[in-house]
Amino acid sequence: MAHAVVIGAGIGGLAAAVALQQRGWDVTSFERAPSIEPVGSGLSVFANALKALNVLGVGDQVRALSAIRGVGGVRRAASGRWLVRMTEEAAAGHGDPVVLLRRADLVEALAARLKPGTIRLNTTVTGADPDTGRVTFRTGQEEQDEVTADLVVAADGIHSPIRAALFPSHPGPRYAGITAWRMLVPGHGVPGQTFETWGDGKVFGYMALADGLAYCYGTDAVPAGGGGGDQRAELLRLFGDWHAPIPALVAATPPANIIRNDVYYLPTPLPAMHRGRIAVLGDAAHAMTPNMGQGACQAIEDAVVLAHVAGEEHGLASYTAARLARTAKVVAQSAAICRVVRLRNPLAVRLRDLGVALTWQFAPHLLTGPLDDLLAWTPPT
Repeated sequence: MAHAVVIGAGIGGLAAAVALQQRGWDVTSFERAPSIEPVGSGLSVFANALKALNVLGVGDQVRALSAIRGVGGVRRAASGRWLVRMTEEAAAGHGDPVVLLRRADLVEALAARLKPGTIRLNTTVTGADPDTGRVTFRTGQEEQDEVTADLVVAADGIHSPIRAALFPSHPGPRYAGITAWRMLVPGHGVPGQTFETWGDGKVFGYMALADGLAYCYGTDAVPAGGGGGDQRAELLRLFGDWHAPIPALVAATPPANIIRNDVYYLPTPLPAMHRGRIAVLGDAAHAMTPNMGQGACQAIEDAVVLAHVAGEEHGLASYTAARLARTAKVVAQSAAICRVVRLRNPLAVRLRDLGVALTWQFAPHLLTGPLDDLLAWTPPT
């Protein structure tokens, strides 16, 4: 039986492990963290990723665990007036509406599909040879060990050391110009409601999850490397005079439920998404800004495609051919939206808001077209 080593047990790595096991591979997953409990946040799963999750056997489970995105769109910071307002029907035209759930729920659903013993926690991979498939690793304080695999999947995140070793001349991740806060707010989820509000260099988003939980996020165009101190107080300073219910949502968030991260992405596509026996997947291959909600979705697509072609004569070359151009396009589109929403100049902000509102009123296809292309994706058969 062919053996695969998956480095990283995030959403992309778990999806790859599930997909490969389903196709008969013996899979070992190495995760350096002591557990696979994910960072607390919410997640949008679009129709393209739901199709891939169907292949993995968890599509219906995800739908059952989730809330459905209802009326939503983009609003102004002070008044709350809608610049763009839409319902889920557009997404449903591709077979599914957008579903919203806790990231932890998706991680648990994927992990439950794996054979017992697949995941080896507290295990740090120290190297991987693309020519031989030799993977070196260390568990806890033990001495270094090694294993040889027919396939190695590098799903080790945006700062992937495996990617850096495979493509040493690649410039790597770049700061996107924004810092993000993610919040889980108990008792403030209003079913079917979601919105994103744009201000001067700042964004605040709200999604209702299941069981009365709300997922909120905020971004600000500030230099990288900040942080520390009372993050809820910082959020109230940034968003306390925005339209309702934003100040109340921030005030109701337990401080332990606030996570702050600088946002990095890979503006330069990799020369390939594989080298030798190693395939690069998810954020390690195409980290993107969060503006299109496609980071996890594209990683799940990667996993299904990789498992479909792995082991064939031109397997990893076929993986690159199927995934590189598509993911590079999503990265570029998401980064373009990020540049628009982080505008600070008052005149530029007014012109942006007017342009978006008029486009939505008279030519909405110009705004929905890129997403329609994404959602039309179907898994390989």
